[in-house]
Amino acid sequence: MSILIKNNTEIEKIRIACRLAAEVLEMIKQYVIPGITTGKLDKICHEYIINQQHAIPACFGYKGFPKSVCISINEVVCHGIPNNNDILKHGDIVNIDVTVIKDLYHGDTSKMFLVGQPTIHGQNLCKIAQQSLYLALSIIKPGININKIGYTIQKYVEKNGYSVVRDYCGHGIGRNFHEEPQVLHYYKVKNNELILKKGMIFTVEPMVNLGNHHVYTTKDGWAVKTHDKSLSAQYEHTILVNNTGCEILTLRKDEIIPVLINN
Repeated sequence: MSILIKNNTEIEKIRIACRLAAEVLEMIKQYVIPGITTGKLDKICHEYIINQQHAIPACFGYKGFPKSVCISINEVVCHGIPNNNDILKHGDIVNIDVTVIKDLYHGDTSKMFLVGQPTIHGQNLCKIAQQSLYLALSIIKPGININKIGYTIQKYVEKNGYSVVRDYCGHGIGRNFHEEPQVLHYYKVKNNELILKKGMIFTVEPMVNLGNHHVYTTKDGWAVKTHDKSLSAQYEHTILVNNTGCEILTLRKDEIIPVLINN
């Protein structure tokens, strides 16, 4: 396994790309309301990335993906393709996943939006998914085994009666959209024994289901749904392992956790 340790120049470029990705999620919040289509949301994000940020939406054309961001509603776990037929309604939970390329480097982040008047189930699921991410970030530092991330997430999620999707994971990021290492969000016995080092940059992006963890890919070849039609929620940050913990490179202004976490 070849893990890329980023140098200071690379870190600064990734930091800029990550800031832009976070800004897209901050910008789009006001538009995520009942009655709007996911196609319209994608168009707004696309134009903002291109015209305002002078950057590139990494998802557009990636392995044939036809849109600029992924938008996943309710039982869609990830990789939902925005379109003009999916109209948001009160009570929906929606994940918008944004990856921006700026000066050849990537920044990747996602968050959940509660549409209109939220349901208790949707609200609670999103809260647990976000908290599982925060708990994982609170243990990241040089010298720990990467498996501790998945262990922390799974323990918290299952304690609260939910399940963690096994089929998708976090990933290294930099000049490439997806690099080593893979970051599992559950504990797997005899998984890789990678020890975290200063300068590693990767995403942590747990997908949490209201029902069981089983998922399937739909006929479009992209959207992933829960097998039991239960709701699914995901939050994602790109982080840098530093001397004493980690830096959240994609932190948004609406979050109350610090950008630098000393562990």
